[in-house]
Order: sequence, then C-alpha cells, then structure tokens
Amino acid sequence: MSPMTTNAPAGPLTVGFDLDLTLLDTRPGIRLTWETFAAAYGVDVDADLVVSRLGPPLEQEMAHWVPADQVTEMVARYRTLYGIHAFAPTVPMPGARDALDAVRRAGGRTVVVTAKNGPHAEQHFAHLGIEPDAIVGGLFAEGKAEALRAHGASVYVGDHTGDVRGAKAAGALSVAVATGPCAPEELREAGADVVLKDLTDFRAWWDTYLG
Repeated sequence: MSPMTTNAPAGPLTVGFDLDLTLLDTRPGIRLTWETFAAAYGVDVDADLVVSRLGPPLEQEMAHWVPADQVTEMVARYRTLYGIHAFAPTVPMPGARDALDAVRRAGGRTVVVTAKNGPHAEQHFAHLGIEPDAIVGGLFAEGKAEALRAHGASVYVGDHTGDVRGAKAAGALSVAVATGPCAPEELREAGADVVLKDLTDFRAWWDTYLG
C-alpha cells in the first residue's frame, strides 16, 4: 500500500467505484456472452483475450473483431445476449460488499461509475442484491470525471489506468486495486495515490484515511 498523507475532506464523503474487476467479477459472464455471440454470428473471437483486458468501452473491444461499419450493429446484438447470459455467472470481487459497507458505516455515499452501459450495470447489482447509492454507466477514463464531480466524489476506486486518469481529472483521490488487467507498477506510474492488493484491504486503508 502506498503511504497516504492527505487528510479526508470535511463533510459527507462520496466514494466512487468502478464495476468490472473492481466491485464485480464479470469475467465468466462476459466470456460466455462473447462465446455465444461468436457462435451465433460467425465471428472469430478470442474470449480469453477479451476478458484479460476489461475496462475500455464495449465498442472499442468489438472493433477488434468486426469491420468498423458493423460495430454499432454487433454491439447491439452482443448486448441482447449479455442480458441473457452475463448476470448469473457474475459474483462480487473479494471484499466488495465490505468496502461498500465501510463507506456507508462512515456516513458516506457510494457511486458506481463504469464504462458498462447503465441498464446492465444496474441489473448486475440488482441480481446480487447490492445497492450503491447511484450508478452511472457509459463512461471511461477521463470521461468518468464529469459524473464523479457531479456526485461530489472525493475518492475513486478502480482497477485500470483509465480509472486513475478519471480520478485525477475529477480532482479525486485515486485508489487502485490490482485485480484487473493493470499491474501495481502500471497503476502507480499512471498516478494512483494508493494501490491495494484488492478490496479486502480497503477497510483498513479507509479507517486510516478517515482517522
């Protein structure tokens, strides 16, 4: 864990969280959806490669597998399949429920800001019985800053260098977890203020931060 000397701001705290590989392990459902998509539409997709680099928007990933003029149509077809296949296999990441609880117990709010489209993000949490205070979808990297500022988030937790950039653009403290495609060194080099092994380390850091 990186040393943390910044004092917590006065007043109610809002903590933002990324979704994929930060709060939820969506890899099994995403892999199954891509495999189903590939079989249904005759697209050659390496689903293992896809789930090794989650974070950027679906349109960006789809562009690796289909011609540019088919991306919009194929994203719509993929999302239809996602709604059928992706929710049941998805589970919380280790420490995710506890991290959200830690924020709430301190009187704080939690907002999920994710590149995943909003309706699917909401369905994931509803399926698992997890209730963030707000969910904003369709935003990646620096694009997350607008939502973080709008919700007054002073901390943003994510697993991707894009999440670090989003936190920095919003003027929020960047807390990174090394549970996604980016190694701890990459996250630090991108400017993360704190790097945790995973969310099981969040509560201890949070208590120190508040103290």
